[in-house]
Amino acid sequence: MGIRVLKDKTIVLGVSGSIAAYKAVEVASRLVQAGARVEVAMSEAATKLVAPLTFQAITHRPVVTDLFDPQGELGIDHVALARRADLLLIAPATAHLLARMAHGLADDAVTTTFLATQAPVVVAPAMESHMWQHPATQRNLETLRGWGVTVIEPEVGRLASGAVGVGRMAEPPTIVDTVRWVLGRSGALSGYRVVVTAGPTLEPIDPVRYISNHSSGRMGYALARAARDRGAAVILVSGPTALEPPVGVDFRAVTTAREMLEAVVDAVRDAHALIMAAAVADYRPTRAAEQKIKKGEGGLSLQLSRNPDILAEVVARYADRTPPLISIGFAAETENLVENARAKLKRKGLDLIVANPVPATFGAEGTQVTLIDREGNVEPWPPLSKEELTERIVDRLVERLHQARS
Repeated sequence: MGIRVLKDKTIVLGVSGSIAAYKAVEVASRLVQAGARVEVAMSEAATKLVAPLTFQAITHRPVVTDLFDPQGELGIDHVALARRADLLLIAPATAHLLARMAHGLADDAVTTTFLATQAPVVVAPAMESHMWQHPATQRNLETLRGWGVTVIEPEVGRLASGAVGVGRMAEPPTIVDTVRWVLGRSGALSGYRVVVTAGPTLEPIDPVRYISNHSSGRMGYALARAARDRGAAVILVSGPTALEPPVGVDFRAVTTAREMLEAVVDAVRDAHALIMAAAVADYRPTRAAEQKIKKGEGGLSLQLSRNPDILAEVVARYADRTPPLISIGFAAETENLVENARAKLKRKGLDLIVANPVPATFGAEGTQVTLIDREGNVEPWPPLSKEELTERIVDRLVERLHQARS
């Protein structure tokens, strides 16, 4: 299927002469697998580090390396790549290349494409720490940002010199996620604010133990990405997970149900929609011990108190708002899936509810769910990957938001 925001888009990948060029091979591969058409332009220095044939084998397209090759595409039309690009991604971008870009030089395939394109531009710098921190490099970056170029900040790590510091090119998943974010800015949810919750909550028993559940948070994070890919300004309120927050979202970490309630109430003040995908613990220990409870000979009894119903409280609080807050919930059920989900939708006043069978869906790559709306329609969906499922849910969100606005 691929990733919808990348499907059939032309991404021109510019590669400059950094040892990090080897990572650009994985970037190209990930973009192709996601459904994008990838055209590669390389500086002469880059070809000494990675063979153009490597990129050609992955993209199934000729690689542009020489502006003056009469047999090459740029030899006939030096702005051909620039015109075709839906986005220009330069990864890695050396300090030297950034300087040439900032000063308008067009002396190779990469800089010529940059100067000629009207498409969005993303750069992923890679260089030694002192080069990155040098005032000249920072001034050049400031110039590029002023022109609308998106800069993916380099990471701290081991560098080619053997030193450890800032300057290591961002990893391919981060680069591809940034491309998705930039391409989606003008999507169907542009101008809308969407709050998404994700992950479990942890309710402390003592300083080292807690009550929680098996939720991985993957569904909520995928929903946040899907809404962001349509142009929404997304706030992701998440309990503890092992996942990296999506690029371009406002990430707010919480631990307990009460912390999540506070964060959600704050986040939805100016929001148009709330997608409550978090698996919030229904109960918490009435009193958490200040010190670790020592193991005794007998059992351990815990007194539990009911946690707040975050979705019901928030929906009720904004029930009379115009336009209305569109609310989507999830029903994780072990039996009577549709009946229990329909009752939950009515009880909480939701617009849509996604009913999914558990424990089969916890941490799974994909799932089969049933969608129920406030009008009473019940729609069983076929087995879908999480990527496909989240796109369908966001499709319905787009419909509801546009209906509410009109």
